[in-house]
Amino acid sequence: MVNVHEPAEGRLSQWPVLASWGALEVRLAETEAEVEAAQQLRYRVFYEEMSAVPSPQMREERRDFDRFDDVCDHMLVVDRENHDEDGQPKVVGTYRMMRDVDARRAGGFYTASEFDIAPLLSGVAKGTKLLELGRSCVLKSYRAKPACLQLLWRGLAVFNGRFSIDLMFGCASLAGTDPDALALPLSYLHHFHPMPQSMHVRALPQLYVDMNRMPKDAIDPKEALRALPPLIKGYVRAGARIGDGAVIDRQFGTTDVFIHFPVSNMNARYSSRFGPTA
Repeated sequence: MVNVHEPAEGRLSQWPVLASWGALEVRLAETEAEVEAAQQLRYRVFYEEMSAVPSPQMREERRDFDRFDDVCDHMLVVDRENHDEDGQPKVVGTYRMMRDVDARRAGGFYTASEFDIAPLLSGVAKGTKLLELGRSCVLKSYRAKPACLQLLWRGLAVFNGRFSIDLMFGCASLAGTDPDALALPLSYLHHFHPMPQSMHVRALPQLYVDMNRMPKDAIDPKEALRALPPLIKGYVRAGARIGDGAVIDRQFGTTDVFIHFPVSNMNARYSSRFGPTA
């Protein structure tokens, strides 16, 4: 069972609805049952729909979980018009978020298991507030509707405002473990949205996969954008940059890239659309 008796530091005792869209609303998990609902959705998407390989305990409990869940905040999109077997509004989308103060309690960030983020962490100005993003997913029947993903972004903007977040980062995934089959989107991210060389966030040496698989002049940016998962497409359109090298995650059946997203660099169109006033 997940322990939420020591919640993420600074978590409000009661969060209002962060944003809503028709019957959908986005808010943070406040109870053990709500955290487990997020984990159950993750299991359904990652392990049943996609090709992730669960541990025996995950398979038995039908939840996706790890040691970071206990100190993270879990954002939920719920559908008030649909209910689970316990009569609660159905969770149809989720995001996992860990601030720097909570990463210290966890012994570091999840991202450090795939990417060397030490240069980034040592290079940020003193007092910079960091937020790691991960484990984002949306129920398949809601994926074709823009409302769910946009609500996650709106909720994220409210969260950032509440805690004065300066920099967001994390691993984002493309489905599949064959980098050659992903040559177009990987090469597009490498050539068109690289992080500054000075920041030097790079996939760990033993995991490093070269993203430069096509020359820049052979890439049709519009076609490449269409090949990106909606979440990564949203990140780069909003102003995020990509680290050096990808990582093959065999457990989840994905190819992961590093997302670097200073809040101050958010594209003006996205800032007005998803900002705290949205």
